[in-house]
Amino acid sequence: MTAPVFDDHPGPARYPYPAPIDTYGNGGFRFAGMSHRGSILCLPSGIHAWAPTDASVVAAGDLAAVIVEAQNIELLLLGTGQSLVMPSPEIRAALQAAGIGFEPMSTGAAARTYNILLGERRRVAAALIAVA
Repeated sequence: MTAPVFDDHPGPARYPYPAPIDTYGNGGFRFAGMSHRGSILCLPSGIHAWAPTDASVVAAGDLAAVIVEAQNIELLLLGTGQSLVMPSPEIRAALQAAGIGFEPMSTGAAARTYNILLGERRRVAAALIAVA
């Protein structure tokens, strides 16, 4: 039996609960018995499809869903792809204004750190750029 494919559902892809990331790579992620091709936002409200494919062009507007849930997030892990890409001053200012701490790192490091902090029941979120 094959796992359901996350991005075959109509409308924006979304899993309605926080879940650890089982695997990443090949342009997507596996979590909660599902797979998703593309980048994702892991928020307290669940896992959402996320449009950015290149961390160097991510803007504060791309993190609007994170800002909406700011009261439930103490730390955002920003997975920037294969290597670390520092976020723009605009992103840093938007997250700081919302009271959200953040750590940019490679997507692999961000996924692993997210799983650990989620397991500790920390108020964590992750914005993860898919990697090949």
